[in-house]
Amino acid sequence: MERFFIALDELRESGKLDGGINGFCTKHGIDKRHLYQQRADLGRGFFEVYWLITLIKEYRVSQNWLLLGAGKMFS
Repeated sequence: MERFFIALDELRESGKLDGGINGFCTKHGIDKRHLYQQRADLGRGFFEVYWLITLIKEYRVSQNWLLLGAGKMFS
């Protein structure tokens, strides 16, 4: 989960998220309240696997980096 939020911040800072975090949530059907609560407390149970898949498929975040912490962040 930590790497998910690191990648999300990198995408936001580089301008690749249209509308920032809120735009990302709206576009992908993520309840932004859940995302913000999950970020504040990684032990919360709001995290969904499809959040990862979105980063991998649409934003080219490396699945190896995201899941295993190996290699570069972007493929």
